[in-house]
Amino acid sequence: MKVLLLKEPREGANGPDPYFKELSARGLKATLIPVLSFKFVSLNVLSERVCITEQIYQCTFYSSSKSSISFSSTVQLFQPENHGGLIFTSPKAVEAVKMSLDTYNKREEWNVVKDQWNAKTIYVVGKATAALVEELGLSVLGEDTGTADDLSRLILQREDSRIKALLFPCGSIKREVLPTALKRNGIPLDTLTVYETAQHPDLEKNLLDYFTQQGLPASIAFFSPSGVRFCLEAVQRLSGPRLSQIKFAAIGPTTADAMAAAGLSVSSSAEKPTAQHLASAIAEALQ
Repeated sequence: MKVLLLKEPREGANGPDPYFKELSARGLKATLIPVLSFKFVSLNVLSERVCITEQIYQCTFYSSSKSSISFSSTVQLFQPENHGGLIFTSPKAVEAVKMSLDTYNKREEWNVVKDQWNAKTIYVVGKATAALVEELGLSVLGEDTGTADDLSRLILQREDSRIKALLFPCGSIKREVLPTALKRNGIPLDTLTVYETAQHPDLEKNLLDYFTQQGLPASIAFFSPSGVRFCLEAVQRLSGPRLSQIKFAAIGPTTADAMAAAGLSVSSSAEKPTAQHLASAIAEALQ
């Protein structure tokens, strides 16, 4: 049976996309179609927030004879000292950090400050985000949380209003659950938008090609509320009266809520946002 995954393929050193591998292992033929496109922004600001900033102070002294002596002093400011920790809720936010370090030649500075970040707490949502953060040399907490709701509860269990602001690199389209929960409980948050999200320019064409060449899939999986918003109309149009034959799957409860709100019947939802959990949920729904 065919399964359509509405997500960007992620092939790495370990081979094909893990969702493709897990579904193939269960005898399902998976196709991945990217739904979103991303544009990184404010990388210069991000590189300064996570690394070392140099600030030059100019001083002038005047003598009784009205002559003056001027000198300047450069002070290195270690940015981890200004924050209580880091929050990552998406792989793209981690990619933005990596790109900012490479674009602005901050890798050496990062090697100096990462131990200072590790002295604080690095909060993440999900194993995929955690793995990317660990590639930066950071230790993480929260990889078993599946949603921003879960992570916000974890943060509130550990932090109070005395903490310095948590640095939160994020996308332009984000749920306000985490910022709202932290603000309500007096936890300071330094939010920085580091990527903008839009519909993938080839989405309509790729969906048309898929339905034309492969026909109706047995299951379609959504990976974000944005994916639901950008894909739903095309999927409904291309499926026509056979829409009810498709088993719709969600990567987690937030996406499932968006699907239900759009009028879709959710046949399965991953217990955790991993390839293994989603593949298991889809396979069970298709039995």
